[in-house]
Amino acid sequence: MPRESPSVVLIGPTAAGKSELALRLAERFKAEIVNYDSVQVYRGFDIGTAKTPSSQRRGVPHHLIDHVEPTDAYSAGEYVRDARALLARMRADGRVPLLAGGTGFYLEALLQGLFPGPGKDRSLRERLRRSAGRRPAGHLWRLLNRLDPDAAAAIHCNDEAKLIRAIEVTLLGGQPMTRQWRASRERLADYRVLALGLDPPRQALYARIEARTRAMFADGLVEEVQRLLAQGVPRNARPFGSLGYAQCVRYLEGRCRLEEAVESTALQTRRYAKRQLTWFRHRTPNAQWRQAFGDSDDTVRWAVAEIEAWL
Repeated sequence: MPRESPSVVLIGPTAAGKSELALRLAERFKAEIVNYDSVQVYRGFDIGTAKTPSSQRRGVPHHLIDHVEPTDAYSAGEYVRDARALLARMRADGRVPLLAGGTGFYLEALLQGLFPGPGKDRSLRERLRRSAGRRPAGHLWRLLNRLDPDAAAAIHCNDEAKLIRAIEVTLLGGQPMTRQWRASRERLADYRVLALGLDPPRQALYARIEARTRAMFADGLVEEVQRLLAQGVPRNARPFGSLGYAQCVRYLEGRCRLEEAVESTALQTRRYAKRQLTWFRHRTPNAQWRQAFGDSDDTVRWAVAEIEAWL
């Protein structure tokens, strides 16, 4: 049988330093970075996603970043299709993928496969949308959290499309969506995977999230949103539901003050980081973890040693 190709996956919460660690490991092992962040796939959404600018990628190829237009309804299934086709080409060419991102659902779908799932129910979807419109913010996420906590841990609380689909699948399938995932899925073939996890000290992580959030707004996040809207991207485009962007849209619509938008983004990002950690620890039991940020020299040495021992 053909030998399985190696691939390294970096997991952990937002602001943990995965992007810098990915760059340094890619340089060390001549790898190429494959994104699994569900918002970085969209062109033009740069500042709020902490997307590594092209000028700072140090010649390391990055894939599935700036991959689709903001108006595209890009699904997890389409991501799996594109990512698996990319990995197949990389394997044929002898290139090594290093997966980095923050959307646990995308990563699991890529590695473990997607379940077929029930079809769409337009009536149910419309009822859920109307219910969300009448209830306080976060209603759909709280509903999903009651039905399927694992799925809620992997989805932004503002991502209405994904929340509605997860609730729909759970209700139509008669059991939590994540339980359905584990039935009849096709795993990624031809690769063996090493998962390296970052779990920095919680208060230090929260301080970094606060500082990074304020830096994003200071560096032009609001102006980026204004530019995207001026280019014709509709306010209901999926990436505008993500952290930072949703708050900017609210501010530009006059529904909150700028400082409220900043504080809300930082708070929701801290909560999201906590959910990410819960997800990754639960869904990747064989990962090797380090309680540190990824952009420290000690962490890079640790990761290099882990990879060399694994290889």
